[in-house]
Amino acid sequence: MQHNRRREERIRRRLRRGEQPISRLFPNMITISGMCCGLSAIRFAMAGRFEIAVAFILAAAIIDGMDGRVARMLGATSNFGAQLDSLSDFVCFGVAPVLVLYMWQMQAIKGFGWAVVLFFSVCTALRLARFNTGLFDDNIQPWEKQFFTGVPSPAGGLLCLLPLMISLVSDGEYIISVYITLIHAVIVGGLMASRIPTFSGKNIRIKHSMIPQFMIFCTIMLVLFVIEPWGFILGLGFAYLISIVFSIQKYNKLKKASLSMPDLHG
Repeated sequence: MQHNRRREERIRRRLRRGEQPISRLFPNMITISGMCCGLSAIRFAMAGRFEIAVAFILAAAIIDGMDGRVARMLGATSNFGAQLDSLSDFVCFGVAPVLVLYMWQMQAIKGFGWAVVLFFSVCTALRLARFNTGLFDDNIQPWEKQFFTGVPSPAGGLLCLLPLMISLVSDGEYIISVYITLIHAVIVGGLMASRIPTFSGKNIRIKHSMIPQFMIFCTIMLVLFVIEPWGFILGLGFAYLISIVFSIQKYNKLKKASLSMPDLHG
């Protein structure tokens, strides 16, 4: 305990002198690398290399799941990092995926295609703005922390790309109609901006007795990803869409239980 207090005091003295330990900058560099992945996806889509573009957006999603956890592990969380992460999410999951779809297929109908690009990006911005303001909401019940409000932006960005992934799985032999792609992008954008509760993985805990089984499950998932990456991601996307139905049911059940609690004590 005394060692920890001395360490915290050293950090405070450095901050007062305007110094920043490298460890406190590392999470922000991870976030910036994710943003670069999102921008690189746009570049490869412009060159017609859509498989690489999707891979970069997937990499951005993986990085997005890392930076916050690394910041908490290093004790380097900050308002600056939170805002940088939000801006990176907008670029990687609100702009890049729908632009990739536009360059792949939606530009064939020009005006309508671009309108969908704007709609999707605005929905992502609204979702991120609501998430940021919710961080300062002290009225959230403990059970509500099990859920996000609306589809989170990384999931939305990957779901947006499902029509393109179907084409990648079939090696271009099966391509969904551009009008279905348009409707799909609008629906995913609406899900992000909606108030539909979706499961949050932040509070998942694994029991010690279940760790071996969990590791085996993760190994199987990794093998499937290596064997058939696009099919695996496509399957995860459809599984996530199905999970939204169960998240709504569980949310309503917990909400009903919380509302009945005062009656039980009355």
